[in-house]
Formats: sequence, structure tokens, C-alpha cells
Amino acid sequence: MDIDIYLDPIDLSGYEYSEKTQRKHLGDVVRAFNSSNNFPDLNGINIAVLGVLEDRNAASNEGCAKAPDQIRKFLYRLYEGNYTVKIADLGNIKMGNTVADTYFALSRVLKELIKKNIVPIVLGGSQDLTYANYQAYEDLGQIINIVSVDPLFDLGKNENEISSQSYLSKIILHQPNYLFNFSNIGYQTYFVDQEGIDLMKNLFFDTYRLGQVQTNMEEVEPIVRNADLISFDVSAIRQSDAPGNKNASPNGFYGEEACKIVRYAGMSDKLTSIGFYELNPQNDLNGQTAHLVSQMIWYFIEGYYNRKNELPHQEKKQFVKYHVTLEEQKDEMVFYKSKKSDRWWMEVPIRAQQKVKFKRHHLIPCSYQDYQTACNNDVPDRWWQAYQKLM
Repeated sequence: MDIDIYLDPIDLSGYEYSEKTQRKHLGDVVRAFNSSNNFPDLNGINIAVLGVLEDRNAASNEGCAKAPDQIRKFLYRLYEGNYTVKIADLGNIKMGNTVADTYFALSRVLKELIKKNIVPIVLGGSQDLTYANYQAYEDLGQIINIVSVDPLFDLGKNENEISSQSYLSKIILHQPNYLFNFSNIGYQTYFVDQEGIDLMKNLFFDTYRLGQVQTNMEEVEPIVRNADLISFDVSAIRQSDAPGNKNASPNGFYGEEACKIVRYAGMSDKLTSIGFYELNPQNDLNGQTAHLVSQMIWYFIEGYYNRKNELPHQEKKQFVKYHVTLEEQKDEMVFYKSKKSDRWWMEVPIRAQQKVKFKRHHLIPCSYQDYQTACNNDVPDRWWQAYQKLM
């Protein structure tokens, strides 16, 4: 399929420094679809950047459609790390006559990239574009996990409408449904009503308050390691660090914490797409937020090139297997520890007739703390949440 029919070229002039050194900037090495180059050859490409100039369904944040080119201005001035990047910039998705047309174009492009094992980095635009990202997996027939870094749950009130603050309801209610699990990182309780919190519990979704996450940032790693798709709302970052958002709040993640989260995401062998949304250049201060998002993308790229290519169900010799017996549990709990990275997984029982459908979801990324919890004769929350869905 020729995906270039959905994309417009970009202008990269002025993104480079005139002073050249032996070290290369990302702008020197990216294969870009611009006015002087044809659509890039995707052979050998690992990561593809694409912008979406769409904000017609933005909730009180109109103007965020102009973010992609602003992010590029800072991103391509950063040096590549101690690895050889193989990145293409595919330009910007053509805005459709309707928002649904834009969703269609984005989902088709993402589908083709994921099929080619190329990880797309989506530069929004408003966060409702996450719905189009989800539709790409539906077209592939793949049941997935979504992680959203967001101060809200984005459930909305009207199931028939979609916006940047209601797209999740659209995903949950969509039939056939290809969502196995949803996790929210960094929600702020005063922005979320009790009805939303109860719904998340009833659906056995994972939600983590901002303060809970900031107390132990290392516990974020297994959450994002379990994701196929990550949606990052810039309003999850505190206003002092990221003023470029009309919904910015005094509280939120610090910039370095946001970079840490997306670096963990890049290191995940399971993750196949990520999007950054809601940056609004109209509210930005000297490009501060665009600069921060570009650095977050840099950390994601660094994480990607430090992937370990380790999955317990594929290379069991590379893992140490632990059996834990709980007093009131009939079956043992099984944990795996990687010999390469010291990361942990746990095995959740699954019915025989469900093995084909959920084979990717019964080995759950976890932490050493989860293993300690089991050793102390208690069931880890992560294990219980997955068990409820699988059984």
C-alpha cells in the first residue's frame, strides 16, 4: 500500500546548525519527506516520525494542530546518541474534510508501519488521535494494551461524541473490541469524578495517581513495558515545565520524570507505537514545551536502541524461573527474572480455550517488589487485575 498518498512533505530548512562537527544531529541523519526529496525508502528504518495537524476535536486547546513542526525544530537540532539511528520523517498527515477522514488516513498509515515492524512516533494534534492509533491495531486484528500518561481518564459524558477528553469511552465501547487492558499513569484525583474511578475498577483497568507514581518512579517501568500503545498528554506535565497547553495545571510530572517514563517506553520490546499530544504553541513560552517534548522523543529513541529483545515465552533459557506458594492459593505463582536486564515477569493462569486469543497477555511485566509481595504470602495487584480479565 502506498501510504504517501495520505501525507504532505515538510520543510526542514533552518532545522540544522550551520556549524558542522563530527557528531551528527538528528536532522543530519533522518530520511525526511520534504519538498526536495521523494517519499523516503522505508527499508531498514526502525522508527518513523509523522505529524498530524488536527485539533478540531480538541477540548479547550485549539491551536495544538500547529505543534508537529514546532517539535521538529528542536528535535532535529539534538545530537544522536551512542548508536546509529535509522529514522524516517514521513511528513504530516493530510487533514481530511472531516475529522473522521483524518482518523482514517492516520490509522491506515500506522497499520502499514506496524506491519513493517517500524515504530511510529505520532506528533499531535489533539489526544483524540489515540482513537485512530487504536483503530490501526483493530485492522491488524491485534488485542492490545494501552497506557495513557494523563491527569484525566478521558472518559467524557456523551458516548456518541469524541474529543480529546472522551476518546477512551469510544475505544471501550467500540465493537468488536480489541482492548485487553488500559493503564493510566499520573491521574490527579481532583480532576476525576468518583464515577470514573469506579468504572476503572469495575473494568479491572490499572490507574496510578500522580503522587503514587512520583514516590517510586521505577514502578512505572513494568507498566509501560506491558503497553503496545502509549498516549502522552502534555498536560500531565506541570505548567512550570510545560506551559504550552491551555489545560496546563500547576501540578504534574517534572520534565525529567516525563523523559524517564518515555525512555522506559522506548526500552519495551512490546511497544509498537507512541503519540505525543496537546502541545499548543500559542501558549508556549520561548518554545519551552516544544523543546521538552523533543527531548522526551530523544529519550524514547535512546530507549529503543537499548532494547534487550527479551520475552520469557520465547527464550526461556535467558530467564531464571521462581515458584512461590501462597497459603490460600491452590496453584503456585510463577515469576521469571531476566539474566540480561534483571527485569521481572509473572505468569497468570489462562484457560486452555483462551490461550490462542490471549497468548501475549498472560505473561505480565512486573517488578521485584511484586515478587517480594508474593513471598510475603500476598497476591500482587498486577497479578490479580490480569487474572480477573483472563479467567
